Amino acid sequence: MRGRGLLVASVLAAVLVTVTTTAVLLLVDPRQPKAEAIKTGGLAGGAVVALYALWLNDRRRRTEEARHQLEIEKVTDEKFARAVELLGHEADQVRVGAMYVLAELTRTTPRYKQTVLNVLCAYLRRPFEHAAVDQKPEDPDLAFFEEGRRVVSPEDDREMTVRMTAQRLITDMLPWGADPDETRYHLDLTGARLVHFSLQGRRLGGRLIARRADFYGITKLGGMELHKPALFSGATFHGRVTIQDGLFEGGISFEDTAFERELNLTGARVGTFLHLTRRPPEVLVGTLEVLEGTAYRNDPTGWPLTGDGQPPAGLQGHVEQD
Repeated sequence: MRGRGLLVASVLAAVLVTVTTTAVLLLVDPRQPKAEAIKTGGLAGGAVVALYALWLNDRRRRTEEARHQLEIEKVTDEKFARAVELLGHEADQVRVGAMYVLAELTRTTPRYKQTVLNVLCAYLRRPFEHAAVDQKPEDPDLAFFEEGRRVVSPEDDREMTVRMTAQRLITDMLPWGADPDETRYHLDLTGARLVHFSLQGRRLGGRLIARRADFYGITKLGGMELHKPALFSGATFHGRVTIQDGLFEGGISFEDTAFERELNLTGARVGTFLHLTRRPPEVLVGTLEVLEGTAYRNDPTGWPLTGDGQPPAGLQGHVEQD
């Protein structure tokens, strides 16, 4: 009905423009031929109809584009839901394939990136057992299982492969270097068991939560940029860990964190707040620069610190919740 009304209105407008234009031309110059005046008026009226036709065509085009976009979003949503469902599949190759589908979605549909990061983090928070991380937690790759000793089951090895894929995809999805993506992504790895975990050089922007997490093998957090807190409260680093040249602008919590091997602090900087474990690692490399205005949550005695931050008197430790 609305389309018919617009069509009738455009026709009436064209007729009105034609008559008006013709009349004006004859009034302005009565000596000119009536046929020429009528022809000119007809062209003016035709222009009105042509404008309506152009508007109608553009409206149809935008409607088709909107419908096409809705179809694309529907297909994408279905693909996402199916991939998440397949993460519970018994076959490890199906789970790995589902993870790659999710990672590809973040490239074609960036709005999915934080959601996919959440899904992969949730997968890594699932219970996980593997003989290698129990035998040699500082470097599971060097754990050898001879005859008469505990042997890794094929299922455990396949699950290790899936989890390493999830870790690698998380790293690959986060911006680094010249990547212009300034989105503040968050990672929640609370209670996760991570093997050779690396966020080397990544810009996370949001929170990195790894409370009570276990880090096996070498953990690389060097060169990171975080503008929100990095929370490792109650975590255990079984192998070497480096935060070399990292910028933790939103603060770090190492409350009750255990470092069983070397911690490299060279060139790392921290702002906002600093909460250190009461027992520093036995092997510390470099110093941690404390930026001006940083609040200490407890006494940092024993830690190699430099910078303008100074611990105030009467410290009372507490966990940063921001």
